[in-house]
Amino acid sequence: MASVDQLALATGRVARDARIRRVYARRSAQWWPPIAVLALLVGFWYLVAAYYDRVQGLAFLVPYPHLVLKAAFADPLFSPQLVQDLGNSTQVALTGLVVAIIIGVAWAILMSQAKWIERSLYPYAVILQCIPILALVPLIGALFGYEFLSRVIVTVMISIFPMVSNTLFGLQSVDRAQRELFTLQGAGRWTTLTKLQFPAALPSIFVGLRTAAGLSVIGAIVGDQFFQRGTPGLGVLIQVSTSRLNGAGTYAAILTASALGVVVFLVFGLLGRLVVGKWYDFG
Repeated sequence: MASVDQLALATGRVARDARIRRVYARRSAQWWPPIAVLALLVGFWYLVAAYYDRVQGLAFLVPYPHLVLKAAFADPLFSPQLVQDLGNSTQVALTGLVVAIIIGVAWAILMSQAKWIERSLYPYAVILQCIPILALVPLIGALFGYEFLSRVIVTVMISIFPMVSNTLFGLQSVDRAQRELFTLQGAGRWTTLTKLQFPAALPSIFVGLRTAAGLSVIGAIVGDQFFQRGTPGLGVLIQVSTSRLNGAGTYAAILTASALGVVVFLVFGLLGRLVVGKWYDFG
């Protein structure tokens, strides 16, 4: 009897070890392709930097990657400014994103209540998406000033459309049979919205969140480059570094802004998996 138990225990251990190996193999298969591509890109970057340095004599146009890292992390003058401006741009991006989420979800919920409301309001969401933001920048500055509020407005205008469109799609994609069941049970609009439509729309809402999160960083940088008064952010740092021919600083600020967008995107992707990942394959 003891030998049977030991055999079962050993078999369980073997199965568990096999599962662990499969998990590690799957995770490594997910990570090594982007790491390999990154290595190729860095190598190509070094080749281009060497060309501009030794052939063109314009090293500041394409600095070596290690100089960019040095400017970002080891320059006693530039690194503290980079961290401070990163914090300012993050504040603008997150504030604009929160406002875009609130307005976008409310806008979509209102349109989902009746077709005539959707036909009345949705075209304006499309128009807002198609308006060239740069053309409105002088008007926004004249109306609201050139500091934090104007930066947030630009961020909201750039990032709101994915929230509106994805939330509306999710609210309208509820299974017809389930909707009819709620109607037969005499459920009102509020009950149908909170108990059926909104839970069903969560995957689409988080897809919109991820898209809007990346766009909010773009909006913060764009607004910062044009509204150069008040508290500066990464956009101002990029322009100042470029005007001073500080190629390493310019690239460091650009890569920092890109990293901020990626981090915000990944955070909302993780949040989406935590919220809806149990019943929906949230990639």
